[in-house]
Amino acid sequence: MDRKARILAPLDARGRGLEIGPSHNPVAPKREGYDVDVLDHADRAALLHKYRDHGVDLDAIEEVDFVWKGGSYAELTGRSAHYDWIIASHVIEHVPDLVGFLNDCDTLLREGGVLSLAVPDKRYCFDRLRALTGLSQLIDAHLQGRRNHSPGQVADYFLNVVKLDGRIAWDAALAAGRSLSSVEFVHTVQEANAGMHAVRKHDAYLDIHAWCFTPSWFRLLLDDLNRLGLVALRERSFSGTQGHEFYIALSRDGAGPDRDRLALMREAETEMAACAL
Repeated sequence: MDRKARILAPLDARGRGLEIGPSHNPVAPKREGYDVDVLDHADRAALLHKYRDHGVDLDAIEEVDFVWKGGSYAELTGRSAHYDWIIASHVIEHVPDLVGFLNDCDTLLREGGVLSLAVPDKRYCFDRLRALTGLSQLIDAHLQGRRNHSPGQVADYFLNVVKLDGRIAWDAALAAGRSLSSVEFVHTVQEANAGMHAVRKHDAYLDIHAWCFTPSWFRLLLDDLNRLGLVALRERSFSGTQGHEFYIALSRDGAGPDRDRLALMREAETEMAACAL
C-alpha cells in the first residue's frame, strides 16, 4: 500500500471526518469527495502565503473550516462525539501537549471513531541525533497544561537537527552503512539562542518537533499513557516504517499492542541499533 492507503485503511472513509493540519498535502481532500472538515493553524490565505516559495502544489491547499489558536478542539468546533474519523499526518510530534491532543481528538470522535496518525520515524529524518521522548516528559507537559514549547525543547531542536546528503528526511537504504560524518547540523548556536529568546520573552510559538519516536517506542508510550488512565484511546492497528514515517490508528475500543512492554522496549533498542551511525 502507498502512504495514503495506509492512513485510510483503518477507518471508514465514507463517514464524517476531520483532517488536522493537512497544510499543502491533505490525505482526504474535499475535492476528492471526502466528507471532511479541515482544522489548521491558519486559514487558506495565510497558508498560500506561507508556502508560496516552497515549490509545492498550492492548489492542493484546502479551505480551512477551523483555525486553531489555542484551546480545546471541542470549543473551537462547537462539536463533540461528531466525527467517524480524524486524520493527523505529521502533527502529533509538533503539539506542545501530546496527551491533551489525544484527548481533544477523543472528545470529537463518535463511539467507534478512529484517529489515524502518520508519524515521522526519528531514525530517518532530521531528528536522528535527538533523544527519544520519555514518558515523564509527556506527562509533565500535560499536567503543566503546556500550550507552547519550552525554551529547552527549542534549544534541543535548533542545536541537534541534522541533514543527510542535504536531505531532512530519508529512508533506511540511504542511511545504511553511513557514519556520523555523513550528517551536518542544520542550525547554529545563534539561531538556538534566538529561538530561546523568542519563547522566553515573547511566548512565540516556533514550529518545531517537540517529540521524537521510533515505531516501537511510540507504541509503548501510547500504551503506558492508556494504562495510567491519562488517555482513553488505544492502539487499533499499526503499520511499520515506510520511507521516513510509520502509521498507527487509535480508538477507544482498540485492543492495544500485540506484545508486552518489555518486548516493545527490546524492539525499540533494536530499531536504534540497526541505524547506528
